Order: sequence, then structure tokens, then C-alpha cells
Amino acid sequence: MATRLPIEPEDIAHAEVHPAARASERSARAAEPAPGPASERPPVLVLTPLKDAAAFLPGYLENLRALDYPREAISLGLLEGDSTDMTPDLLREVLPGLEAEFRRVTLVHRDFGLQLAGPRWEPGIQRRRRSVLAKVRNHLLARALDDEEWVLWLDVDVTGYPADLVQRLLGAHKDIVVPHCATTAGGPTYDLNTFVLHPRAGTLNWSQWLRDGILQPPRGFGRTYLDALRGQGLVRVDSVGGTALLVRADLHRDGLVFPSFPYQHLIETEGLAAMARDMGTSCWALPDLEVLHPHHATDVADNGAMVPS
Repeated sequence: MATRLPIEPEDIAHAEVHPAARASERSARAAEPAPGPASERPPVLVLTPLKDAAAFLPGYLENLRALDYPREAISLGLLEGDSTDMTPDLLREVLPGLEAEFRRVTLVHRDFGLQLAGPRWEPGIQRRRRSVLAKVRNHLLARALDDEEWVLWLDVDVTGYPADLVQRLLGAHKDIVVPHCATTAGGPTYDLNTFVLHPRAGTLNWSQWLRDGILQPPRGFGRTYLDALRGQGLVRVDSVGGTALLVRADLHRDGLVFPSFPYQHLIETEGLAAMARDMGTSCWALPDLEVLHPHHATDVADNGAMVPS
């Protein structure tokens, strides 16, 4: 029997851009007020996993400090594990300054034992690799989330984003929303875990791409990425990536996590999107709101395309 993505016939509408949503997003963007005092802004928890991140940490902190969202409304949660470089030492050095700047800071050290001997894109290791990534995210979430209203997942090697990133994501007025993670401004999509299913995706045979219990199809099979949806406003998507991902904190409190095992043949961020749908929550994206993530030499994806680690 052919294996298909976990969608029902009525879910094929996810593959279409919603015209009403476009107009709503544009008007909401135009009406978005300038940043006010922290008391008028919902508290946001920025969560970032770190491994061998010494080369990226200075730029990550510089971009974080450049946000025009009030720092009194930003909490920060960092989890470092399995690093072989100077990341732990650098974190200890910067921690006092971060604690003085931001609303609240949580720093967690935990090794998960993930050291890959070969290329991280090999299909045979994807279930283990992404399972560990999911466990890292879930552990960080459990340790760092307090009373914040929103959680912004942000990868350490994202190199650029607009200063009003938080306001624009909040301005979408959706419980789960991602910006467009691209390799360059106006360039191709980097995070291919965010996608819209083709209208006929439910009729395709996905079983040929099932390995170790998770789907690992090649780039573009049954899916459209955000670089093909620029100019469309707010778009409903069938999956999300984690390079930059805003989630209403109450969804996490209600049980939304990153599956560390196959959930409807999906795992980690893709599994989270499937779980959110089962909880009655849709995922959305802003194709014209870009965060930048240049290619690294080892950025070859689980499915033969370029994706984040």
C-alpha cells in the first residue's frame, strides 16, 4: 500500500494561498505600531540550541541586540551540548552581560552524544540526527519557558534579519508563523522544512521515500517552498522549519512539542506541524519577511537539498 503524507482530502486547501489572508496580512503590517514600552509588548522567549557555535555566537548576539523589540520583554534560553570548540567558554563569558540586558536568561549545558562520523546529510542517519535535535529543543523548552506569551525559535547561525522581526511575526496574528529563511536577500529558500503541499500531493506515492520510519523525499517532490510564494502575503503552510519559528507559548504548554520519533512519518519541526494540525492549529508563513542563512560547506539536507542543521 502506498504511503502518503498525513493529510486528508480537505487539507489540500493548505496548498493554496488564501487571498483574504494576503489582504489581512498587508493591512495588519501597515497598522503595526512602533515599539512601545515593555509593559505594552507581550513577553517573548527566544530559544536557541548551540553546538560548536563559537564562530557564530558573536554575530548571533549582535543581531539579537539590534532588535528594536524592548529587551525588558525578551527572555533568552540557550542550550549548549556536544561542542568540541570554545562555545561553553564563550557562553560563560557573555552570560553576565546577557543577564543584565534581557528580561531573563536561562543557560543549560547537556550533552546528547551526537557526534557524526560522516556527512550529516546521509539518509541512514537522519532519524537519529533529527531525533536528537528534537530532544534538544524539547529539553530547552522545558527548562527555559516561564511566563512568556510567545516562543521564538532562532538558530545561532542565522546571519541577518530585520530589526522589527518580532513585531512583524506577531503582526501576522497567528499561533504558529515562520519568516522566510533564505540564503541571500531575494535569493533561494534555505530552510526547506517549510513548505506547502502541491494540490495533488495526496495522490502521490510517498512510500518510495520512506526510510527508518520517516519521509525523506528529494527536493521539490510534492512541495512548494517559500521562494516561489514571494508577493503572496500571509501563506498557510503544511510544514515548518526551525531556523526561525514563532509559536504561541500556550501551545507548547498544552503539549505541542518536537516529536523525537516518527509522528505520521514526520519528525522534529515537520512533526511539530503535523501535531499542531491534530491539535486544531494551522501553521503560516510570511514569504517576504526574510531571515538570512548563507550556505555552509556541509549544508546538504536530509532529502538531498540544503537545510539547516
